[in-house]
Amino acid sequence: MRRFFVWSALAALIGLVLAIGAFWAYQHFYARFQPVTVTRNQAAIQRLLDEASWLSSGGGGEPLYIIGYRDSAAMQRYEREEAPKLRAAGVEVRIIIFARSDREGLSRSTAAERATVAELWLTRDWTLYQRWTATPSNNWTAAGVPAADGSLARTAVVEAGRDFASGLSEELRGAGLQTRYPLIIWRDRGGYMKACACSDSRSWAFVRDDLDAPDRVEPPSVADGTQPPVAWPGDGSPESLPYPALPPIPPADGQPLPAPGVTPAPGTAAPPAPRKAPEPKRTEDTTFF
Repeated sequence: MRRFFVWSALAALIGLVLAIGAFWAYQHFYARFQPVTVTRNQAAIQRLLDEASWLSSGGGGEPLYIIGYRDSAAMQRYEREEAPKLRAAGVEVRIIIFARSDREGLSRSTAAERATVAELWLTRDWTLYQRWTATPSNNWTAAGVPAADGSLARTAVVEAGRDFASGLSEELRGAGLQTRYPLIIWRDRGGYMKACACSDSRSWAFVRDDLDAPDRVEPPSVADGTQPPVAWPGDGSPESLPYPALPPIPPADGQPLPAPGVTPAPGTAAPPAPRKAPEPKRTEDTTFF
């Protein structure tokens, strides 16, 4: 009887350890990358998104918001790799950029960044945003963009972007989401608001699955008519190129003309005529050649 209780206790202990291990693995490798469904403060969050100056290349589909700052490597990678897939699913990608606030007296943004953020919030210039993100941040000088520092109006715009980011984080904290950037917000097929702190690429597949976006986007091809065929000279093959038609080479001085009907070989030039020896020129005290 004692042996039975010992083995039963041992089996229960092993089962408990396995259950704890399985729950930890599920939470660590799967659940923590899933987006959350926002059930509280949806109206306040939507109002913040509508009032923010978002940027978009167009599309007109269901909006998806990407919120972050310029130096976020995860945001740059997400926009570069995932935005084309989302647009292929008919989603309008809207980007909201802000300049991070100072921390303990240390500035986490540059004057050029603050000037560009203020200009983007005021103008929503998509071309300017593309130029900015295509340039390394250390090389961006914001040439031609009015400075935000020293301007009360543009400094207020920069601060409005920071207030937007902090207010959005506060509202999402009630939904159990720890804010990390890029922050992705969208609505699913049922109209429920979803949010994802997608700093880890393992979270990206959940967003694609929720919006029926493809896992990869094929490059333009000749078959679907999105890329014109390459025209090769000659017989149409890249290996066969016709020899260019060259004009006839005139004979050099003293050389006979070619016989009628006889074409010299392409690229064959007649030998040059021998040069005459220089004749002496005499002056009063010197002879030159």
